[in-house]
Amino acid sequence: MNDSVQQDKLAVPHSNGPTKPMTMIQALRSAMDVMLDRDPNVVVFGEDVGYFGGVFRCTEGLQAKYGKSRVFDAPISESGIVGTAVGMGAYGLRPVVEIQFADYVYPAFDQIVSEAARLRYRSAGDFTAPLTIRMPCGGGIYGGQTHSQSPEAVFTHVCGLRTVMPSNPYDAKGLLIAAIECDDPVIFLEPKRLYNGPFDGHHDKPVVPWSKHPMGEVPEGYYSVPLTSAAVFRPGQEVTVLAYGTMVWVSAAAAQETGIDAEVIDLRSIWPLDLDTIVNSVKKTRRCVVVHEATRTSGFGAELVALVQEHCFYHLEAPIERVTGWDTPYPHAQEWAYFPGPARVGAALKRVMEG
Repeated sequence: MNDSVQQDKLAVPHSNGPTKPMTMIQALRSAMDVMLDRDPNVVVFGEDVGYFGGVFRCTEGLQAKYGKSRVFDAPISESGIVGTAVGMGAYGLRPVVEIQFADYVYPAFDQIVSEAARLRYRSAGDFTAPLTIRMPCGGGIYGGQTHSQSPEAVFTHVCGLRTVMPSNPYDAKGLLIAAIECDDPVIFLEPKRLYNGPFDGHHDKPVVPWSKHPMGEVPEGYYSVPLTSAAVFRPGQEVTVLAYGTMVWVSAAAAQETGIDAEVIDLRSIWPLDLDTIVNSVKKTRRCVVVHEATRTSGFGAELVALVQEHCFYHLEAPIERVTGWDTPYPHAQEWAYFPGPARVGAALKRVMEG
């Protein structure tokens, strides 16, 4: 990723207190550290998150600091992990649980959908489920079909859940703190290809670490990013690109490489959605491209296309384009044929400009 792409980004908001360079892993750990220290009701648990510090080391050192009663390991039972967290939340705790990979969440689906998402409604507001379910998602690491999925659309279809996906360390920490403080269950998806640095889709280029990017500069203390807020990641005038997670960086690279003045919107909160930011941008540019890594059919991009069509129809000068993963399992041998890279996004930008 070259310097001009780095500069075409959302300016890091001013925050009080000292900052230091952090990877996304370190920023997530810092968020949990801050909240464990601030609120004695916060507990962190999941498979290998205690002594081992998690498969990606996001919880490294937290058990040693806060003890085994607040940061602890769980059996290999996603349904048991989430079910226990629902009960904890109903009794006043604020559990933060880790599903080792988003691909492993499906055994917990009944607990998430039938219990966590419905608890406030079923109890007429007497109980809430203030739990945060963290899970690494997405491809780009040669994880194959069982370690690369992007299941966000499964959760956005469920009333009562919030679904979040950050694209950088600053947002990751602020959004995770906001998620832990939220009284609703939050599905917190972490694009693991971004854990150690921004990724523009060019897998054959050297990795750029977060320490060399302004968005890797993260406040050490407490701050939060509102869960319902999108961000203008790259200002532009000619076309709006709606993206989240890794695709934010890929879309910015595509704009850079095509020379098209695209405005890239980082949704951050996939649902609930910051519709005003989307509508204002599309009405300005009069064109729209939607990008996500998940499979195409019934992906969240379809909802975005429908919303843009509904709210911006008379402003559009070309059909809305979608760039997504294919309707196949994530292929190990053909990783980069599946992954929506800057070439595919750039081709969509050119098509929408010609429409």
